[in-house]
Amino acid sequence: MNANFLPMMLASVLCVLAPAQTIEPEIGLTMRDVLDSANNTTVRAGTMRVWEDRAAREGKIISLDVIVLPATGDKRVPDPVFVFTGGPGQSAATTASVWRNHWMRDQRDIVLISQRGTGGDNRLSCDLPGSDDNLQCYLEPLFQEEPFRDCLEQLAKQFDLTQYGTAIAMDDINDVRAALGYEQINLYGGSYGSRAELEYIRRHPSTVRTAILNSVAPVSFINPLYHAWGAQHALDMILADCAADPACANAYGDLRANFAELQARLEKGPVTTAVTHPQTGERVTIALDKESFGEGLRVMMYFDRSQIPFLLHRAYQGDYTPFAERAIQVSRGIRGILSFGMLLCVTCAEDVDRITEEMIVAETANTFLGDGRIRRQMAVCAFWPRSKLPADAADPVTRDVPVLLLSGRYDPVTPPRWGEEAAQHLPSSLHVVGPGSHGQSGGCIDSIMAEVLERGTVDGIDVACVEGLKPAAFRLPQNDPANDPD
Repeated sequence: MNANFLPMMLASVLCVLAPAQTIEPEIGLTMRDVLDSANNTTVRAGTMRVWEDRAAREGKIISLDVIVLPATGDKRVPDPVFVFTGGPGQSAATTASVWRNHWMRDQRDIVLISQRGTGGDNRLSCDLPGSDDNLQCYLEPLFQEEPFRDCLEQLAKQFDLTQYGTAIAMDDINDVRAALGYEQINLYGGSYGSRAELEYIRRHPSTVRTAILNSVAPVSFINPLYHAWGAQHALDMILADCAADPACANAYGDLRANFAELQARLEKGPVTTAVTHPQTGERVTIALDKESFGEGLRVMMYFDRSQIPFLLHRAYQGDYTPFAERAIQVSRGIRGILSFGMLLCVTCAEDVDRITEEMIVAETANTFLGDGRIRRQMAVCAFWPRSKLPADAADPVTRDVPVLLLSGRYDPVTPPRWGEEAAQHLPSSLHVVGPGSHGQSGGCIDSIMAEVLERGTVDGIDVACVEGLKPAAFRLPQNDPANDPD
């Protein structure tokens, strides 16, 4: 998950200027002006009411949050940017603070919608282990049967969980587009958001002017089948880079051998360490086992390539605290922003049902993560309802729409292989690989995105600046704040 997608709840940044209508139409869009108190600008907020069962067009009606951040510059253009967020399970409508002062807003409206299952009156939340009262649970496996059985029991009383797949959600998004009066739109999304974009392009290609897919997850990317391979691939590159960097190699020695020894140590049983509570500042004792260590490493590589040698070295030396604190931080963040019921409604039918035993063996062999994550998620999906999918749900998207694909060389979950695969089926696409991890950004990448948006094509786009980009330098012991004098 890209750090650019970290949410701030809308209620903390928007104040109502005019009350909503007291009587809303059964189906349709209701918007009102609100004040963004952070920069004293007026934005629009409201709800789109849609049928839960779009095919039947009867029964339950659900409401999607809709936020429109109007363009702020003098040279405004009519085609907005619709934002698609990751997970699956994050609501784009909670990311208003990220987009408030974004450069894309200078010329274009930014439209943020809570995809069905992520917000409004239909957030498919699960009460999972892991809270500030029990930090240990942040390090436990995410997919455990008992909590999800309890979650299913509660959600099934309120919702038809066969109606929360990606395809039906993209028809909702198109309804919002039409209701807002936009003829053509630009799409921007990352991670699962890129999968959603592709499905929107498949279903509504004539409405798409351009699309930017940041950290590409096409249909061929089966979640979570390739997590172990992707994490191992990223770690291998990081370890090789450290070995080739004299400063890193001198500081941390044979990091690959040390990591193997660390893994062997964790195989024998969990280790304990003390961490600082993120809220109270108190010291709390927690345990790390091989599985929690591996999953923590996988997820922190989304963001922290430069930190990995330092954290692994400290753990190898027997100081697990820095690693554990970072693992808790990323797990705590993810569990706070995702709707896990929606995640299952998407992945069980769209991904997990395509996984075979032969695939598991092939894709997890010789990886530090192993097959635990896949098998745990499959066990939960075994009893979770299946979303209704269109017949072409597993087919690659082949529409002739201008698409910019952005990949990070060190991405542990959606590495460049998936951008390459998606590009093979998109006749008007451009694939750019940067030196980052999950989610590409910065001046060079922004300039490429801006040119695509400005020209409405990927033909002739200047990407030469990417050649000069380098990954951030590795953190070295002398840069450790713990070594700074008081």
